Amino acid sequence: MHTLKRTTPRISRRLFLAGSAALAAPAVLRVSKSFAASTPVRIGLVTPQTGPLAFFGEPDAFILKRFETQIAAGISVKGETRPVEFVIKDSQSSANRASEVASQLILDDNVDLLIAAGGPDTVNPVADQAEVNGVPMVANSCPWQPFVMGRNSTPDKGFDWTYLFAFGLEDVIAAYMALWGTIETNRKVGMMFANDADGNAWGNEKFGFPAALAKAGYEGVDAGRYTPMADDFTAQITAFKKAGVDIVVATMVPPEFFAFWTQAAQQGFKPKVASIGKTLLLPKTLETIGAIGSGLSAEVSWHRDFPFKSALTGETAPSLCDAWERETGRQWIQLIGSKHALFEIALDVLSRAGDATDRDAVIESIMATDHETLSGRVKWQGSPIKNVTKTAMVGGQWIKSGDRFDLKIRANPTDQPIPTSGGLSAL
Repeated sequence: MHTLKRTTPRISRRLFLAGSAALAAPAVLRVSKSFAASTPVRIGLVTPQTGPLAFFGEPDAFILKRFETQIAAGISVKGETRPVEFVIKDSQSSANRASEVASQLILDDNVDLLIAAGGPDTVNPVADQAEVNGVPMVANSCPWQPFVMGRNSTPDKGFDWTYLFAFGLEDVIAAYMALWGTIETNRKVGMMFANDADGNAWGNEKFGFPAALAKAGYEGVDAGRYTPMADDFTAQITAFKKAGVDIVVATMVPPEFFAFWTQAAQQGFKPKVASIGKTLLLPKTLETIGAIGSGLSAEVSWHRDFPFKSALTGETAPSLCDAWERETGRQWIQLIGSKHALFEIALDVLSRAGDATDRDAVIESIMATDHETLSGRVKWQGSPIKNVTKTAMVGGQWIKSGDRFDLKIRANPTDQPIPTSGGLSAL
């Protein structure tokens, strides 16, 4: 626990941690003087702060700070204003650990709302615990297919307690194909997916890339599922070279990608396009791989050129990116926008619930959400997928400029007014 000295009102911050990692994000923000005798309203966040998915948790401290004013103002519970606490636990990039700490948040910390982000391996186990224990939960940064079908449900059946605002694989596929359509290729696509929740969804024969590629007239070359955290991709590279693949599509964590892309260069495999999900969210991934990373493409769920504005803080995408670069000294990352939206929706939902400690009231508030975030409008009512509402997804390409890699939006298959800057350049 540490205290941040300020002028009145005085903000105290307490740190709740799971695991051995030191978490930079302050886990509790509240006005201690006004609300000293009040029971806090607690929001439990499960986030990967360590391990291969740790990049999903990188924005937490910075974004939490953006909401100090809203947290300090408290939440109304039956006419009484109570402080807000964020209780943060590290999933350590493990699905089993995510489930364990979600259970702790529910049973030990008595949170009123669970939130999570960081792909299916983080979101799904947290959602399962929320569903079993009857606790409201909101998540993002996870395709809806593994969130729904991966948890043995269907778009029309849904869930009782767990909600997602994010994108679907169809949106990633549309973004990638919009990118690929701007360049001439032989339309042979090498698919490389891990044997995990994300990889199995992307490679699903019915709703993943195989069926979509065939329908669009592409020839899919499936290299088969590889073991997560594999470090030898010779078999996949050999198969792609033999088939004459021009396009590679994959969803990988950084260590897997580093191994694959380095070995591809060493073994003379030079596709025209490589669209790699998940791992290319951060510029430091490109900085690590060096010059051979220039021209790589990826899905873009948030960008500094997005035209949306936060209804809660008034921030815009450019202002948030400028603040990030000013305060951290690092290049902006698209995860700051999605994490901002997640925290914003959590606070908006609880502020409208009337009684933030009444789980049924919180669920009703979630269902009634109609709120503009930096990721766009979030509204579950009217969605054809129960418990899911979708946000924009566009296609981007990383271009090396001096010592910096810049992410350019190259394709926008959505109906949102998101600007693009040229078409895809061949690798």
